[in-house]
Amino acid sequence: MAAPVLVEAHGVTALLLDLDGALGDTRPLWRDWLEDAGRVLELEPGRLPEDRVAAAVALDRSAARNWRTLLERYAADRATIYLRPAAEVSAALRALAGAGVRLGVFTDAPRELAVIAVSQLGAARRVEVIEAGAGALDRLRERLGTDATVVETRARLLELAP
Repeated sequence: MAAPVLVEAHGVTALLLDLDGALGDTRPLWRDWLEDAGRVLELEPGRLPEDRVAAAVALDRSAARNWRTLLERYAADRATIYLRPAAEVSAALRALAGAGVRLGVFTDAPRELAVIAVSQLGAARRVEVIEAGAGALDRLRERLGTDATVVETRARLLELAP
């Protein structure tokens, strides 16, 4: 009976979770990868835009064709240093999924980083879909519904959990 009360009380049928705000901040991992990969990819420090979507576009246009593979490997090797699962978040995701709430994650980070981060944070089993890069939130809304609730902070996620 708790599941219908949650859905009725909050009007929640689906949650669109901001990866960096609600689950775990991937920006430090991204910045360190850029610094490390800059030597291999021969990138000038500070040459890429701060915005990750714009940086990914610039990298795609550069001679560094294998940057996504390098990012994926770096993230896989170092995610445990940067991203730690939080018990209260795991419990909230478990309760929400158990209540029938559909869960999706969006981020401006490249997909290769996002998928590893969601897994490292212990959310992969509960999350239905991950959208990354330019237009991620819009694509996620199309998939989970325009009435889905956007959750940008961990505090808000915990408020919505039964």
